[in-house]
Amino acid sequence: MARIGNTNVGTFPLFLAPMEDITDSSFRSICKSFGADVLITEFISADGLIRDAWNSRIKMQFEEVQRPIGIQIFGSNVDSMKQAVQMAETANPDFIDLNFGCPVRKIVMKGGGSALMQDIPKMISMAEAVVKTTRLPVTVKTRLGWDETHREIVDIAERLQDAGISAIGIHGRTRSQQYSGKADWTLIGEVKNNPHMKIPVWGNGDVDSGMKAEEMKNRYGIDGIMIGRAAMGNPWIFNEIKSWLERHEELPPPSVKQRIDVLRDHIQKSIAVKGERSALLELRRLYAGYFKGIPDFKKYRMRLVTAIDFGEVEMILSEITIL
Repeated sequence: MARIGNTNVGTFPLFLAPMEDITDSSFRSICKSFGADVLITEFISADGLIRDAWNSRIKMQFEEVQRPIGIQIFGSNVDSMKQAVQMAETANPDFIDLNFGCPVRKIVMKGGGSALMQDIPKMISMAEAVVKTTRLPVTVKTRLGWDETHREIVDIAERLQDAGISAIGIHGRTRSQQYSGKADWTLIGEVKNNPHMKIPVWGNGDVDSGMKAEEMKNRYGIDGIMIGRAAMGNPWIFNEIKSWLERHEELPPPSVKQRIDVLRDHIQKSIAVKGERSALLELRRLYAGYFKGIPDFKKYRMRLVTAIDFGEVEMILSEITIL
């Protein structure tokens, strides 16, 4: 059984990878119900927590059914990170996850996320300081490196382990790639097969089916897989991957009614936390995923992404039901 600290996370866990404005509490609960083994919050600004910003505090909230769960923190200042992690600890997650991989410009420009891949000593000292600050196990989510000429993840991972990290999740792209091109899993495999590495290594990038998950597991020997964009509007992917890994069975795609029922639940959960306007704005990017493969959906999608209240969304969903 794989573990994060003392927490059992399964034989070959499937993670819902953290994504800003996607993996909020409502979507996490849904993914958990469809087979996600481990959940991580959206990334939370260390400075935001210290300022007691509402949007940072709300991201730390989770339901007990979502365990095991980690709270992910990002920042550029070691002291701020230590203080923020102490605040996150009060929410009683199962672990703390450090974001050293976010490629988004506004985060990188502030010295957070994958910006730390340009200052590896600072990254290591930050990880070590956080580990010493909290009673909880600390994990890291990162990338292969800053760019194609600086793909230093094998060395970075070993140094993070020496700093006390309990597990590492690696996205198979560099920061400069953002989300373009194909994820390169060869270096993830090198990290896992480094004889000095003793902690679990989770792989992330382009896994969108059970067959792809099986290929990555067998070829690189990783301890688990993180599912990110392939889960957007597609929470069923976790059970689909498990069915293939465990029985080599392909599950049938969800019916239109099942898709609508889950989407409606997602919307209602999100509205309860964020309010109608914010919830509907954030969910717009997920409609395509929920109805992927449904014929003639485009005309409904255009209406859904411009709907301004739940009543209008409900009316459109009722029309889709009869497809």
